[in-house]
Amino acid sequence: MAVSLQKGQKVSLTKGNDGLSQLIVGLGWDQAEKPKGLFARKPRNIDCDASAILLRNGHFVGKKDIVYFGHLSHESGAVIHKGDNLTGEGEGDDEQIFVDLSRVPADVDRIVIVVNIYQGAARGQHFGMIRNAFIRIMDGRNNSEMLRYNLTDDYSGMLAMLFGEIYRNGTEWKFNALGQGTGDNNIAELANRFV
Repeated sequence: MAVSLQKGQKVSLTKGNDGLSQLIVGLGWDQAEKPKGLFARKPRNIDCDASAILLRNGHFVGKKDIVYFGHLSHESGAVIHKGDNLTGEGEGDDEQIFVDLSRVPADVDRIVIVVNIYQGAARGQHFGMIRNAFIRIMDGRNNSEMLRYNLTDDYSGMLAMLFGEIYRNGTEWKFNALGQGTGDNNIAELANRFV
C-alpha cells in the first residue's frame, strides 16, 4: 500500500526494499476550470514541463545534469524522461521520469524533481490555475505505487514548483516531499537555485 506524504515529510525508498533500483516518478496535474461565457477569452492550455536536476555534492554543476523534454536522458543512463505532455489532460500520470538508482554517478547525491509552466510569465499562467497536482514514486519492478504526495497549498502567482527530491542518506535512498513554489520562469532559473 502506498504511503501518502505531507509537505516536508521524508521517507526511505530502499530500507526494507532489498534489490530496489528502478523507480518510476509519475507527475500529474489538471488545469483548473476554464472561464465560460460569450465574452470570455479562450484560454490557452497550460503546458507544464517536468524535469530532473541532478546535484553533485549538493550543487548543480552543468546543463548535462538536467533531464527534461529537450534532453531526455542523462549520460549515465540513470535518469530518463519519457516525453512531454502539452496539456495535462487525461487520467493518471501526465509525465514520467525513470530513475535507475544503480546507475546514479557516485558524486550525485540528489535528484530534484521540478515542474515549470512553459512560457508561464508571457502567457499569464501560474500554478494557482492548476489543480490535483501530485508526484508519486513507483517500484519499477512491478509498477506498484510506493508513495504519493498530493500538493494542496495555494500556489497562485508561482511559475514553477519543486515537487520533491530523491536523495542519498548514507547507503540508502530517500524521498523528500518539497512542495515549494517559485517564481522561476524556466528550467535554467530553477537549476541555478542549486549552483
